Amino acid sequence: MSQGVKQHETHPFLRVEDDALVRGRGRFVDDAHMAGQAVAHFVRSPHAHAKITSIKVDAARRSPDVIAVVTGEDILRLGVTSISRHPPAVGRGGAKLVLPPRPALATAKVMHVGEPVVLVVAATLAAAQDAAELVDISYEVLPAVTDLEAAIRDGAPQLWPEAPGNLALDWLGPVADDDGAKAAAITRIFASARHVVRAKTINQPITGAPMEPRGATARYDAKADRYHLRSCSQGATTLRDQLAAVMGIEREQLDLVTEDVGGAFGLKTAVYPEYIALLVAARMTGRAVHWMSTRSEAFLADNHARDTVTEGELALDEKGKFLALRVNHLASLGGYVASGGANIQTNNFSRCFPTVYAIDHIAVNVRCAFTNAMPSGAFRGAGRPEANYLMERLVEEAARVVGIDAVRLRRRNFLNPKAMPYRTAVGTTIDSGDFAPMLDQALVLSDYANFPTRRREAKKRGRLRGIGVSMFLEHAGGMPSEGVELAFPGDGTLRFATAVHSTGQSHATVFGRLVAEQLGIAPDKVRHVQGYSRSDIAGAMSASVASRSTITVGSAIVRTAEALIEKGKRVASLHLEAAEADITYRDGTFAVAGTDRRLSLFDAARIAADLKTRGAITETLDTAKVVETPQAFPNGAHIAEVEIDPDTGATEVIRYTAVDDCGRVLDHIVVAAQVQGGIAHALGQALMERLAYDSSGQLIAASFMDYAVPHANDMPEIRDASHPVPATTNPLGVKGVGEAGTTGGLAAIMNAISNALGPAAADLQMPATAEKIWRALHSSP
Repeated sequence: MSQGVKQHETHPFLRVEDDALVRGRGRFVDDAHMAGQAVAHFVRSPHAHAKITSIKVDAARRSPDVIAVVTGEDILRLGVTSISRHPPAVGRGGAKLVLPPRPALATAKVMHVGEPVVLVVAATLAAAQDAAELVDISYEVLPAVTDLEAAIRDGAPQLWPEAPGNLALDWLGPVADDDGAKAAAITRIFASARHVVRAKTINQPITGAPMEPRGATARYDAKADRYHLRSCSQGATTLRDQLAAVMGIEREQLDLVTEDVGGAFGLKTAVYPEYIALLVAARMTGRAVHWMSTRSEAFLADNHARDTVTEGELALDEKGKFLALRVNHLASLGGYVASGGANIQTNNFSRCFPTVYAIDHIAVNVRCAFTNAMPSGAFRGAGRPEANYLMERLVEEAARVVGIDAVRLRRRNFLNPKAMPYRTAVGTTIDSGDFAPMLDQALVLSDYANFPTRRREAKKRGRLRGIGVSMFLEHAGGMPSEGVELAFPGDGTLRFATAVHSTGQSHATVFGRLVAEQLGIAPDKVRHVQGYSRSDIAGAMSASVASRSTITVGSAIVRTAEALIEKGKRVASLHLEAAEADITYRDGTFAVAGTDRRLSLFDAARIAADLKTRGAITETLDTAKVVETPQAFPNGAHIAEVEIDPDTGATEVIRYTAVDDCGRVLDHIVVAAQVQGGIAHALGQALMERLAYDSSGQLIAASFMDYAVPHANDMPEIRDASHPVPATTNPLGVKGVGEAGTTGGLAAIMNAISNALGPAAADLQMPATAEKIWRALHSSP
């Protein structure tokens, strides 16, 4: 599939994760049952919006093999608070984000179809499901609204009294001024500009659909007053801390373990109602309680994503220079506010502008609204694809209106690498990037110059062929604090522990090799530990989100290895009876300069442990360090080619070229795989994926019978290459790549479709299904 240029040379080390996984020896949520565990099944709301008038569970409790039936009142009696946790966000006029309480199990009303109301615990899943049928819940059905634009219209059903007009937040961009001077300046620029172009983009609601649905097993140790949860997550420490806050317990009272994870894409970071309910059930029953989501449950109960409507205006002078940008962004939060949900649509979204272009005047306004849908949370890109998609659609429209070739127009407006570091009009400082040569590379690799020949050949076959260019820039890194622990267990290996969790990104391979390189030891001497929230793993910080893992963990590895070597030099000076200043370190060995006296790293670790035991020194070579690492800015040039059958509207992505700047590349194979995975997500959203609701708020695309995801034969030939410009914000020069394919892919594919259809594509929005394209072709004059 991938035809990278100098990207896939034979690698000196195989992925260490592969052997267990390909042999079926992975340990996922459903693979490690606890002794005597019970099974949980949730009774979920069939309504999108309703008051709960009564909950009767006595019949269910009497059902055979039922151990317990848990309601929201049971959870409240333990002092459990709202699941909704979100960083402070302030909108227009100082108004704070509206944050309604979200219960683990609903007691008063439900806000979306699938909201959990009752948990049944039984000896078997069949018994739990049978008992769930006996739970009697009475509802007073209320008007519901799932359409985002309808939710903010006059007369729409009001979902929360504290959010008039269903607005949770009306937010002005990060550099908006109180006196309105900047807004006035932008208004003047638009009024006097030679050209003003407009675009409206809709990102439909979608779901992550990882291979492994969510699940968890909970137990409670009454003597120690300590909870234990085994769950798929993107960071055990992060999830543990969130759960402890909701439960009202100390973080030391909850151990959380995550082992192998079958895909996550952002949706396995947050607290979900099920986890709280399982912990309470474990306490009530004294049993381990296990739940594994079905695929149908996942559609109803996993955080949804995107669901935005964005309008943009771009002002240009007579030569096509970009003068100012105005963006109005409307985003659905769903029935409740997911952790980070509003932040994704405000800060994450706005910080991407002006992407790779020089635009000195930018205004961004974001409105976050409540709807009767599942809460909207993080999913691959998390605001970045939405921003880039709008920007690239505006560029294409500008090229059409001004009459300049779109590639030429992009070149004319690129940020000059000599301007780096460049502080954008939204307050972000881009440290590095070189965009014109990257576009040149993509044009050559895609054989852009010969596209007209391919288009003519396609026309002879009765097909419409189009090509689309997408430049993008995103921010990666997110939470800057991260730590690692390097420790010597005494068996001749080095253990390195991280809080960020691999969900397919090859952490054990890439980070293990990096540790080995920094210390000059063999990679097979390094053992990766992840997925444990216990406080005895020092340096644990956050999760694998925001393409931050390599940036933050890589920096922490470098600094922790440096600190370890300095401690080792002190031990070596004692053992080798030399001044510390005379100790050198190279290739895993300490030495006295100018002599043949040597001490290996592992011998130094053993000696240090012995010296500490005897009180001769105060610490071993075990070293943990937390490092602050600023964000980096991955970017790229992607080009897609499509063919469309005008008789049916069927669209096929024929070729795809991706040239990415993710800074220094630590593993070409892993980078290529991450880009390809992101492209698959972009292709799915662009062509087929959509969470569709009926007028009552019922999700009518709640299985793979109705919700389409790309198959292997939907994926095009991918030609990928790197154009690395090292980041200046971290010691490795890395930038992150996990979301690049999605961020660049939406615009590349949709621009290609627009290029193929011409004027018929004027109002086309994602997903560009065969029906939509057929109607566009046959309804245009």
